[in-house]
Amino acid sequence: MKRSIVCLVLVCAFAVTGLKAQDPHFSQFFANPIYTNPAFAGSAVCPRLSLSYRDQWPSLGAFKTFSASYDQYFDFISGGIGLYVMSDKQSDFYRVNTVALSYALHLQLAQDIALNLAAQANLTNNSLDWDKLVFGDMIDTRYGVIYPSTMATRPDNTSKTYVDFGAGALVYGETWYAGVAAVNLTRPKDGFISYNRLPIKVTANAGMRFNLRRDARRTNAFFGQPIISPNIIYQHQGEFNELNYGMYLDWSPFVFGAWFRQSMSFSNADAIVLLFGLQWGDYKIGYSYDITVSSLSNVSGGAHEVSLSAKLPCPEKKKKVRDVKCPSF
Repeated sequence: MKRSIVCLVLVCAFAVTGLKAQDPHFSQFFANPIYTNPAFAGSAVCPRLSLSYRDQWPSLGAFKTFSASYDQYFDFISGGIGLYVMSDKQSDFYRVNTVALSYALHLQLAQDIALNLAAQANLTNNSLDWDKLVFGDMIDTRYGVIYPSTMATRPDNTSKTYVDFGAGALVYGETWYAGVAAVNLTRPKDGFISYNRLPIKVTANAGMRFNLRRDARRTNAFFGQPIISPNIIYQHQGEFNELNYGMYLDWSPFVFGAWFRQSMSFSNADAIVLLFGLQWGDYKIGYSYDITVSSLSNVSGGAHEVSLSAKLPCPEKKKKVRDVKCPSF
């Protein structure tokens, strides 16, 4: 009980005053392509629908994030359009909802090299349920939360909406890909009483695909050709620098993955991510679990993440467009 009250007080204080907020976090980066980098808009060429749900640190019951995205390539604009919506529940009293629209111009630099350049605009609403906040002067050491607070004044507005922008670039060939993206470019103000500007988040990624069995005649009717895909993703926001590196084994219809995540800012390990996925035809489902290896390992409960993806029937294309052969999860 005492631990729960202490955690709640700390979270309340951070949410209302001067904490430098961080954007939501996913472990299945490529199951959230538009969120990872807006330059992925239209990268599958055909219409693509992606859904994700993440329950981070379930033992603390705080962070639950849902996202849905749709993207498609259109000949008449020589690029892809992407739309995603996300609801990030950071506690029982604080929630962030976002809608983002992206356009990615697809360029052919050479016979085997393509480039996507993207711009993104998003609309975000932060909402605070003030009546659920607990402050220090409301707590009795024996009976818990029983007093009204006299140390905090309700803000005039507990719902805040702002517009923000992002950009991204993605270069890729037949078996490799690399990209960089930046969001929160206008650094909108975050908070309800004291205001901090939301720090710009930069994401950089690179990866490759290696076919372990190039002779298609040796592939049986059930399993596809086994492909391994090493990847690395770096994220920077404010004082935080995070490095993710791992590998996928894609042996259709099964996908296995393992990632290691560490904080470069504090030189410590954060989590080991294990993933299992199924893909059949144009449908994919994935589940991953974050094994916390930091000092929170005894209390966090790790993180569960589920993703669903479907590629819809592709309209007839007037010209040949290359898709990005990157991982699915």
